[in-house]
Amino acid sequence: MDTIKDLFGSKVFNDAVMKARLPRETYKEVLEAIENGKRLGLETANVVAKAMKDWAVENGATHYTHWFQPMTGVTAEKHDSFITPAEDGSITLDFSGKELVRGEPDASSFPSGGLRATFEARGYTAWDPTSYAFIKDGVLCIPTAFCAYGGESIDKKTPLLRSMEAINKQALRVIKLFGNDKVTSVKTTVGPEQEYFLIPKDLYDKREDLILTGRTLFGAKAPKGQELEDHYFGAIKPQVQEFMKDLNVELWKLGILAKTEHNEVAPSQHELAPIFTTTNIATDHNQLTMEMMRKVAKRHGMVCLLHEKPFAGVNGSGKHNNWSISTDTGVNLLEPGETPYDNAQFLLFLTAVIKAVDEYQDLLRISAASAGNDHRLGANEAPPAIVSMFLGDELTEILTAIENDSSYDKKEKVQMKIGVHVIPKFPKDTTDRNRTSPFAFTGNKFEFRMVGSSASIAEANIVLNTAVAEELKQFADKLEGSKNFTADLHDLIKETLKAHKRIIFNGNGYDESWIKEAEKRGLLNLKSTPDCLPYFLEEKNVKLFEEHRVFSEKELKARYEIMLENYSKTINIEAATMVDMVNKDILPAISNYTLALAKTAGKKTEFVSHASRNYEVATAEKLSALEDSIFTKVNELADALSNVDEADSLLTAKYYRYEIVERMEALRKDVDEAEKLTAKSYWPYPSYADLMFGVR
Repeated sequence: MDTIKDLFGSKVFNDAVMKARLPRETYKEVLEAIENGKRLGLETANVVAKAMKDWAVENGATHYTHWFQPMTGVTAEKHDSFITPAEDGSITLDFSGKELVRGEPDASSFPSGGLRATFEARGYTAWDPTSYAFIKDGVLCIPTAFCAYGGESIDKKTPLLRSMEAINKQALRVIKLFGNDKVTSVKTTVGPEQEYFLIPKDLYDKREDLILTGRTLFGAKAPKGQELEDHYFGAIKPQVQEFMKDLNVELWKLGILAKTEHNEVAPSQHELAPIFTTTNIATDHNQLTMEMMRKVAKRHGMVCLLHEKPFAGVNGSGKHNNWSISTDTGVNLLEPGETPYDNAQFLLFLTAVIKAVDEYQDLLRISAASAGNDHRLGANEAPPAIVSMFLGDELTEILTAIENDSSYDKKEKVQMKIGVHVIPKFPKDTTDRNRTSPFAFTGNKFEFRMVGSSASIAEANIVLNTAVAEELKQFADKLEGSKNFTADLHDLIKETLKAHKRIIFNGNGYDESWIKEAEKRGLLNLKSTPDCLPYFLEEKNVKLFEEHRVFSEKELKARYEIMLENYSKTINIEAATMVDMVNKDILPAISNYTLALAKTAGKKTEFVSHASRNYEVATAEKLSALEDSIFTKVNELADALSNVDEADSLLTAKYYRYEIVERMEALRKDVDEAEKLTAKSYWPYPSYADLMFGVR
């Protein structure tokens, strides 16, 4: 297999493979399940399982696994071989429909937020036929949903699939209002841009903080960072180019549409962007992409860092979630059309998104919340923690004209009435992009830029799908009984824009004035994970998810507890690692170097009585003072860690945020200052310059 066309999808049990290997009727049943959610019977599953096993074995697979996405943030798998003993002492290779459709992993050791007790081990995985099976490391991986014994979702795939069903149902209602009966399904699509860092593995192995937490807890700023802006889109280094080439091959084999690769803003930072696909598949593919990045990097003597903020003082990493809505007839519902009714349909869907982002800004912020991502949001390198929408000047002017029943003067002076006058064609590039906006319209899609680089994109898209589904439901409820559709449609869009225009902001999200302006508009500014998570259980949010059958209240409460627990555990690990590094490595290094300076100063005067000791004395004095301060602060941090009260999960998380994190920041400041003064040969860890410029 030498060509890209040969490589692509070679490890995937995709449509082409199924069409070639399945009986015609079975293939049609599977296709119906994929496109319309039709349930497959056991007889059909048996036929699919045999074909899947035969194909997998031919391609070198010896085992199979139900590949699922628990609430850990990473994927999970348990491998079973195809072998079955035969009566003559030999073996046969078997794989049944029952094994394909359902698995039974131990659910007791995965986060459940109280849905499962430790002694309640039973859980189930269920085959998701909408996402193709694939071969990874000689194992047939079957994408599955994961649920508790009682049927509650304890994974990220199940609610995502539910949210896709919700928006499909409501979008079809709206489309039919425009006389379109040809559309049978509507799906959201996503193209997630993945940012990451590459550093030398030998240096990574010398950093306890990177190994245990994924980020540098200490590190003085390098003399050169991203100030010259010479890394972004710059020539890719040979070692990185070889990594990217190898990564592309692995991703293409898995049917992942890896398209664009380039250097990002910070030294050693890069980005990979795929072509968009349906949200469920995009989520699976992004999880695989992150796994492959880590695996391939090690082959090339590097480590891939997916933490949102591995280095202080330079840009962190995000994951831009490019989201849109498409019909099975190939129409992007967020792209303006050529006819009045197409324009009106676009405007109604656009208005639904505007209303959804305004009413559920808290949920969107929560969907991007994590201890790691808190370092990015609001740090003038990523979108602010305030959720807002960028529409661009032209589209904003069109909406303003509709809202005010006024003329639109830019291209043609017309009174803006829905369904009466043609909205000027709105090309993708009529307006500049705004990289400071958390939720930006980019011509035919929205780019949600708050998502963290290590996160699953499932959470963000669950919220987007469900929130927009709710607004479409409300619109359909109002318009389905309309006696004057055009007039009522116009009034609905007009009044909705008036009520929710506060969320639209086309300016600089990094500017301090925006924070004040956002407050005046009544927009939320939820700066940290503990600040935003309580909104998860607000009545309107519980009602939203329950009515669309995405989450039950019980499942929501479980996720709330899991997110709080993850936050607290993350900060605990980071703080404990800090204490360990300071006590075992950093304080001894400072002490040893201070002693060396003192000895040098003494020996100087032994030989030359008037020899200068200014450097030694001044540096020793500064380091001695820093040593005392570090010693005090590390003990205060250790004491604070020992006093954590875990009786209430929210109060615990807030304690970590406002007591532990602040102590960590104060300790780091002193340590980083000490690093600047300590000879390199004495400092126990590779520097920022070593880490960020070590790949060549």
